[in-house]
Amino acid sequence: MYKWLCLYSVSLLLLVGCDKQSAPESQSPSTPSVVRIGYFANLTHAQAVLGVSSGEFQNAIAPAKLETRVFNAGPALIEALNAGEIDIAYVGPGPAISAHTRSRGEAIRVIAGAAANGVLVVAQKGSGIRSLADLKGKRIATPQAGNTQDIAARHFLQQAIGDTSGVFSVPNAEQRGLMERGEIDAAWVPEPWGAFLVSEAGATPILEEKDLWPDNEFVLTVVVTTPAFLKNHPATVESFLRVHRNWTRRLTDDPAAHVARLGDALFSLTQKKLPPTVLTDAIKRVRFGDEPLPASLEAMNRWMHELGFSRTAGTIDGLVDTSLLHKLADESSHK
Repeated sequence: MYKWLCLYSVSLLLLVGCDKQSAPESQSPSTPSVVRIGYFANLTHAQAVLGVSSGEFQNAIAPAKLETRVFNAGPALIEALNAGEIDIAYVGPGPAISAHTRSRGEAIRVIAGAAANGVLVVAQKGSGIRSLADLKGKRIATPQAGNTQDIAARHFLQQAIGDTSGVFSVPNAEQRGLMERGEIDAAWVPEPWGAFLVSEAGATPILEEKDLWPDNEFVLTVVVTTPAFLKNHPATVESFLRVHRNWTRRLTDDPAAHVARLGDALFSLTQKKLPPTVLTDAIKRVRFGDEPLPASLEAMNRWMHELGFSRTAGTIDGLVDTSLLHKLADESSHK
């Protein structure tokens, strides 16, 4: 009897072992089967656009499979991140801060910067608008309510004219038609859409947003993930950031050299061919960099509370975690 009990016990252990081997959770936590990346079809997300189109992100995270999703603006992307539909993303600081404050620091981490500046304010051709003061009573388009440009536009217009009632959201690709029909008077947009409106709709540049900032610099695009993904898959995040840093360096060293390739990649995403002169003009207004510029994140956080986008004046403590980014920088400096 004892002999049969032992054999039965061994059989159960073998079955349990087989079940564990066949279960999806048997894979190492550091090597997910799929990595899902979200980003915009914008010049200011160039590292994402080029890292995906070149296949470098896929090679870096292998054997995981790369899946991508393109968004128009930040709030929709953050919704997808919160829903577990994407793992790593390029997004503006406004939606990232909003996700952080609403979740009390539990939902998101900024793991790198990507781009600074690169926002142009333009006015309809022949409108006579030459400054922010001229925008009183006008209709000003931003890409999406609550996105980074929308928050900045409302803050600076409140300062300049004491009124933000004319600001409303229009997807970047739809602004040209509305401007040509006279349905919007101005647009506050990231590149290359600012240069596109100037080139193709005859819009008049009013100013670059950076000129409104104290140090003529602000973070425009950051790289984010969730705390869980960062904790469970640090090797994957590190491999991703290595590609991101390489593209940041290339775009910093010689941005013009990558205009043609970037144009082709953007066309594959949008099916809209930008004239070469648009990208050449637009890329001059963007500064690519890996650091997320905490001072401008702090400013954006204050503005969001003042404008009513966040109910409480929360802090951004814990939002930024650039430990893996700095680890890669240290490795590069010792080579």
